[in-house]
Amino acid sequence: MNIMTDAIGANGYFDSRYTCDIDNSSPEMRWENPPPGTVGFALIAEDPDAPNGLFTHWVIYNIPGDVRHLPAGIPPQESLPNGIRQGTNSYGKLGYAGPCPPTGDRAHHYLFKLYALNSLPTLPHRVQRDDFVKTIQPFILEEASITGLYKRTIQKAG
Repeated sequence: MNIMTDAIGANGYFDSRYTCDIDNSSPEMRWENPPPGTVGFALIAEDPDAPNGLFTHWVIYNIPGDVRHLPAGIPPQESLPNGIRQGTNSYGKLGYAGPCPPTGDRAHHYLFKLYALNSLPTLPHRVQRDDFVKTIQPFILEEASITGLYKRTIQKAG
């Protein structure tokens, strides 16, 4: 199984449209070749380089097994078409929060992990990272990931 996005350029860096510096909208995600027995998918996006430890940017789950694409700009709603649901990010808000490392900090890694699941487990509304990971663990058939970098620079007054 592999995962792709046009939000990460050939240089490995995030397009700033998907960060806190511009639109802060969720990127388009695509995947292919899930393993046999896949009933659904779940995705999490995290920054392992955050100053206070692992920072969760997106939790999205209950993605049906026949879906191979999430469009860009998914609104911060709990329930989406096809039964897809979103959990809370480390800001305590629903949906996607784009890369936003401290200004002047080194480039942070933003890891998107897609999980192929053999069942769609019941998760609480507005699930948070730890409960999400713990609940889906027994159902994971395979995982695929993609990583993008992002660094905010200090803007010079002109």
